[in-house]
Amino acid sequence: MSDTSTEPPAAAKRVRLSREDRLHQLLDVAWRIVREEGTDALTLPRMAAEAGVTKPVIYDHFGTRNGLLTALYQDFDLRQTAVIDAAIEASAPTLEAIARVIASSYVECVLSQGREIPGVLAGLAGSPELATVKWDYQLAFIEKCRKIFAPFTGSKGISRAAFWAMLGSADALSNAATTGEITAEQAQAELYDTIIAMIARSHR
Repeated sequence: MSDTSTEPPAAAKRVRLSREDRLHQLLDVAWRIVREEGTDALTLPRMAAEAGVTKPVIYDHFGTRNGLLTALYQDFDLRQTAVIDAAIEASAPTLEAIARVIASSYVECVLSQGREIPGVLAGLAGSPELATVKWDYQLAFIEKCRKIFAPFTGSKGISRAAFWAMLGSADALSNAATTGEITAEQAQAELYDTIIAMIARSHR
């Protein structure tokens, strides 16, 4: 008689992930689908099949397809914020160094998503979910920049309009670099110049 005591069980024991870990797993699967096949291929049933979970698990985390796309945009924003914060923390405390770090980090974060984030934004175009999430992120980024640049700002101050112009430039330049219209270096250099010029105007 053969000894089967060392043979593995017929079925591997399913590992139960925490809700947070499951969310990270599902987002990783979603990003992979978008990266390899485009946003149109991303559906909740497809997510369930690719992640090896039941459909109710997907619906519990995201509710709708727009909820899933919104979660991807939020995930991108969180990672972008973490990268920028870490780069600022490690930079020299000068205007030029900080401006260069923000410019390079912003463009690099958008480029790191390649065609994924434009596809997510296109899928959410016109949705109230995107409008709310994007608005909150934009306000937070402007407030972050206001605090960061406060030590270098002149008595005239920097208007909200100037910060919105800077953010618009950051998005436009990053998107142009993503499509290959300009290089990443050109986008970073132009955004750096925009930031420096904005600070310079506060001293006039």
